[in-house]
Amino acid sequence: MGQEVRHKEKTPAVSRSLAAKVSEIYPDIDADILTSKVIDAFWPDGTQRRKRARKPGNALWSQGDALVITYGNSIIDGVHKPLDLLNDFLHRYLRGVINGVHILPFFPFTSDDGFAVTDYLSVNPQLGDWADINRISADFKLMSDLVLNHVSSQGTWFNAYLQGQTPYDRFFFEARPEDDLSMVVRPRTTPLLQKVETKNGPRYVWCTFSHDQIDLDFRNPEVLLEFLRTIRTHIDNGVQIIRLDAVAFLWKEVGSPSIHLPQTHAIVKLIRLLCDYAVEPIVLLTETNVPKAENLSYFGKRDEAHVIYNFPLPPLILHALLSGTAENLDKWQRSMPPAPLGCAYLNFTASHDGIGMRPAEGLLSTEDQEAMIASVKASGGLVSMRALPDGGESPYELNTTYFAALSRTFDGPDQYHIDRFLCSQTIVMSLEGIPAFYIHSLLATPNDTEAVERRGMNRAINRHRWDYDTLRMHLDQPDSVHARVLAALKRRLTIRQRQSAFHPNATQFTVRTGDDRIFGVWRQSLDRQQSIFALHNVSKERVTVPVTSLNIIADEDWRDLLSGDAIPDDDVILAPYQCRWISNTGH
Repeated sequence: MGQEVRHKEKTPAVSRSLAAKVSEIYPDIDADILTSKVIDAFWPDGTQRRKRARKPGNALWSQGDALVITYGNSIIDGVHKPLDLLNDFLHRYLRGVINGVHILPFFPFTSDDGFAVTDYLSVNPQLGDWADINRISADFKLMSDLVLNHVSSQGTWFNAYLQGQTPYDRFFFEARPEDDLSMVVRPRTTPLLQKVETKNGPRYVWCTFSHDQIDLDFRNPEVLLEFLRTIRTHIDNGVQIIRLDAVAFLWKEVGSPSIHLPQTHAIVKLIRLLCDYAVEPIVLLTETNVPKAENLSYFGKRDEAHVIYNFPLPPLILHALLSGTAENLDKWQRSMPPAPLGCAYLNFTASHDGIGMRPAEGLLSTEDQEAMIASVKASGGLVSMRALPDGGESPYELNTTYFAALSRTFDGPDQYHIDRFLCSQTIVMSLEGIPAFYIHSLLATPNDTEAVERRGMNRAINRHRWDYDTLRMHLDQPDSVHARVLAALKRRLTIRQRQSAFHPNATQFTVRTGDDRIFGVWRQSLDRQQSIFALHNVSKERVTVPVTSLNIIADEDWRDLLSGDAIPDDDVILAPYQCRWISNTGH
């Protein structure tokens, strides 16, 4: 930072493309000079890069890809480094079934379970070190978080800002209490501005999430350059998937909503361009927990994110299984476009956060949402609110493990808890896209209400830390709930990864059976050799599906890949919460 730009031969194509992006973001700064700085930040010391950008295509992923989402210390024992334990767990229980791991922020931090970072270039010593990260990335596709909207109030950068040290004195976004901030969209109810005392007098800094998370000012290109250096460090340590955390809030303008601004999209395009010219196969993922159209916008014109989260899935799948009808899930899926060439969806039901309710806006009625909230509370869960511009509040997320949320339906508890949960995860496996599973879903972890009381935060309910000896005891007992769920999910994933029709970009159409209790999709492989009718009974009732409603081609041997059953010529029967993958080929 601040060092003289090294003059070395640049790749003309990447320089021209980057200069165009730089001019869009920083029109008042010399584009050639800043482009050179961008290249030096991402490829220091002349690091090798591609001569041509990687063309959009589907080679970055396959039906064999599946991710587990976990904290670096989701598994502990009080003796060994948590990252060593995680590595052992991954190899012992998931190797060959799940090939990717998203380790949530593994850097030094002060709050928000890692999302208030103090040092982006170090591994939290309480978890391990870069050598531990490298061991995991040697055998699993590793996703890391680029928490680029904000940093810890106790980190080096912000302390330097308070002391007026250059260049950090211009690293953070300032506003004034009298500014018009009425339109600002944010996911928290805490005050947006925080007054701080600096060497240059009192200042009000912008805090989208909390007062320990101070928003950066990307109007200063030095901030962008610093993060490009960070990305390079992560890539050099084996990271293959870069998750842009809370990226929608990146660029701020007083008097605007300060979300999804054009400069934010332009910065994503710039990072994508660098990834496309990288020798390493880097996948860019944007984390934008917002309604459908806003989320889809981060595909850009195939020049922004490679992958976006399918955020409506968690609330819609939950509603379907609680209500016993897939009407809303089916209606939404029929309106979803296929991912553009070279792009994919990341499908999931649970993550380290709660079940987001913003993506359900316009998809579930107020009555449906209220019923979900009541059911989740009845199963021991909680609800978190967000502030509205008019001063009111709205449900932001449901705080619960997904396994606990499905312990009942709107009608109350029943004997189908595990079957209902497995149905939810099988839907994720069936849809176009790459499936991802939170570690506590794989392990059927219950709500950790004690952690909520101890830590004073709703999200702790879904962030249990397993003692490894206790966890292994459960998983080594075949009849335990945890072992049964993990074994069932591993079996289905093993079947799935052999089916070309489950490629993340394989053709998909919704299947209309005429019965809202059935959620169905038809998948066809890219070479059109395999078809799969994926049917999911979201109700506690036995459902009959006429074979004629599936348009199954005659004179072919159609079988359910999950049960091995041959498909009769008349009706297909689905038991409560049963799923069927009906295919003309495969094993």
